[in-house]
Amino acid sequence: MADFEQFVANRSGALLRSAYLLCAGDRGAAEDLLQDVLERMYPRWKRLKGEPEAYVRAALANASANRWRRRSRRVSETPLTDEPRTAVSGPEDQVAARDEVVRALGALPERMRAVIVLRFYEDMTEADTADALGCGIGTVKSQTSRGLAKLRQLLGETVGATNGH
Repeated sequence: MADFEQFVANRSGALLRSAYLLCAGDRGAAEDLLQDVLERMYPRWKRLKGEPEAYVRAALANASANRWRRRSRRVSETPLTDEPRTAVSGPEDQVAARDEVVRALGALPERMRAVIVLRFYEDMTEADTADALGCGIGTVKSQTSRGLAKLRQLLGETVGATNGH
C-alpha cells in the first residue's frame, strides 16, 4: 500500500494540525487521534472513493466527537483573560494569541468546535462540512454562528472590533 504510505508521509503534518485543533491544543491526544484514524483507514484505503484527504479529515472530526462522548470528559472553562487585547507584534505575542484561540476552541462543545475547525481552518464549504459531520447544512450554519459568537465572547472581541465598524 505504497499510496497510503505516500499519503501519510505527505499529509500527516497538516492532518496533525487539524487534530490538534480538534483536541483543543492537547498534542498527545491529537497524535493519538490521528494514529487511530489512520490505523482504521489503512485496511479500507483501496476502497476509498473520491478525495482521501477529505475522508480522513471527516473521520478525524467524527473520531474526536466520539472520543469525547465516550469519555464523558468536559473541557474546563478556564477564563482566558479579562485584560484588554493588544495588537500582536512579535513572535511571542503571535504564539500567545494562537494559544489563546486554541484554548477558546477547547471551551466550545465538541460538535461546534468541529464545525469551526472544518469551516475556517480546513476551509470546507457548508455542504462539505455537513457531509463530513453527517448533519444538515442548517446545523452547520447554526453551529457556525453560535461558535463564532462564543469565540468572540471568549476572546473578548466585539463584532465591530474585528472589521473596524
